[in-house]
Order: sequence, then structure tokens, then C-alpha cells
Amino acid sequence: MRDDVDRPSRSVRALEDGIERDLGRNLSYGDYLDLHTVLGAQHPQAVPPRHDELLFIIQHQTSELWLKLMLHELTSARSLLAGDDVQPALKRLARVKHIQHTLTQQWSVLATLTPSEYAQFRSFLATGSGFQSWQYRAVEFSLGNKHADMLRLFEHDPPVHAQLDRLLHEPSLYDEVLRFLARRGHPVPVEVLERDVTQPYEASEGVVDVLAAVYADPAHHWVEYHVAEDLVDLEDNFQVWRFRHLRTVERIIGSKKGTGGSSGVPFLRRALDLTFFPELFDVRSRIQDVTPDGYHGGHGA
Repeated sequence: MRDDVDRPSRSVRALEDGIERDLGRNLSYGDYLDLHTVLGAQHPQAVPPRHDELLFIIQHQTSELWLKLMLHELTSARSLLAGDDVQPALKRLARVKHIQHTLTQQWSVLATLTPSEYAQFRSFLATGSGFQSWQYRAVEFSLGNKHADMLRLFEHDPPVHAQLDRLLHEPSLYDEVLRFLARRGHPVPVEVLERDVTQPYEASEGVVDVLAAVYADPAHHWVEYHVAEDLVDLEDNFQVWRFRHLRTVERIIGSKKGTGGSSGVPFLRRALDLTFFPELFDVRSRIQDVTPDGYHGGHGA
């Protein structure tokens, strides 16, 4: 006689009595997430079908979903800072940083696509390119990388064009941070506070002075210091994402031109020179080392 007859199976987990079984009666998981739409949104174009095209599509669709959430969080953080509601704004930015890490890690999945595999369906993208992602442009606009000429790419889509035009004319996250610093009593230059927000942000030596004072006494300016370092995190994460993008593209297509008409890798490499928050990096050269006589060579203990 076997001694394990009454033992629970190690391969099957029995359904508990309370688990809902009639999924047609109430809102189900699939209905809540509209999975019929989401899982039915992949439409490979290659003829004959190519196995690896689904990877390429899902990689970019999931990236767009994360960008949607990033925009949601950045818009909220910007609004909260405008109302001096700092702690919830920092919580939003913390979530954005986690989204950025996820987006960066996704490149490792796409990097499993070899040049030979991509070549099987690349021509079916026609002139489609990630450069045409309007949500990516919206994120850049939200962070401060304004570029009015980009709107011309989206004239064919009036709702998208209108959303980007709105973001172009609204203060960026960095604009709101600088206004927040001014309301906290820091002497942010008036020309910075009243600048044309549709234009790319230009570094100000006066803002470097403000940030130098914050970094010289973090304990006294802890909130401002925290906000500043969160922005540095955002920029660092963005640059890591850009670099992984560049390396993945180089790994897959080498020196070929992009499907959207760009030079490909050289075009992506130039993006590594862009910055959203220039003074936050300029100020690092101003920070003095601690000496045996005290912080900044003063008379500390």
C-alpha cells in the first residue's frame, strides 16, 4: 500500500472554494485590462512571416506603454511642484526613475535579435522609426528639451500635434523646479523665471550660483538638495537609456542608415551630448573639498 495517497499533489494546486469561477458575471482581469485589444495589437508585416518580428513589435509597444506612464507621472510631478507640494512630487519622480530602469533593461531583450534575423523583416518597416515616437518627444518636452521643429513630424495627426504644441508652450519640469527655488527664497535670475518656455533651455551662471549655495549647505537646504539630486538621477538614467539604445542599434545594424532616414548610430551618438539640467552638472565643479579645518576650508569642528 502506498503511503502518499492522501498527500496533496506537488504538481497541482487545487482551487479554493472562494475563487470566482464565473468570469462572465463580473468584471474580469482580461476585461479590466482590455487584453483582447492589447494582445491583438501585434500585426507583423513581413511576407513570408518571420519569427523574430513579434519580438521587435512587442519591445516597442511595451516601451510606449511605459512612456505613457512616465508622462503621466512627470505631468503630475510638475503640477505638484507648481503648488509647492514637494513630497508627492518626489514620489512621482521616484516612480519615473524605476520606469527608466525598466526601459533600459528592455534593451537586453532586443539585443538578442541578431543582424541576420532583423534583416529578414527590416524592409517591412518602410520609413517607420522610433524617432517618430510622439510620446518620446513629449517626455523630452516635459523635461525641457524643447524643439519646435519636431511638431512638423506630427502634422498628419492633429490630436498628437495639439498635445505636443501644448507641452511646447507649458513650463518644463525644470522650469517649475527653478520657480520653486525662487519661491523658497533663492535668487534665481528674473530672466530665467520669465524666459520663453518654448525655447530650448540655456544654462545660466546665476542658477549655478543658486545651486552652489544649496550644495554648500545641504542640511539647511535639504528639500532643494533632494529635488536637485532627483533631477540628476533622471538625467543620468536618460543618458544610460540613450547609450543602451545606441549600443543595441549598433549591435544589430552596424553603420546602416536608420529606417526613418537618419544616419543611424552617429545620429544617436549626438544625443549623448544633450542635457536637460545643465547647471546641475556645472555646479559640481564649484563644490569645494572638505579640508581638515572644516567644510570648504572654514572653521568647522
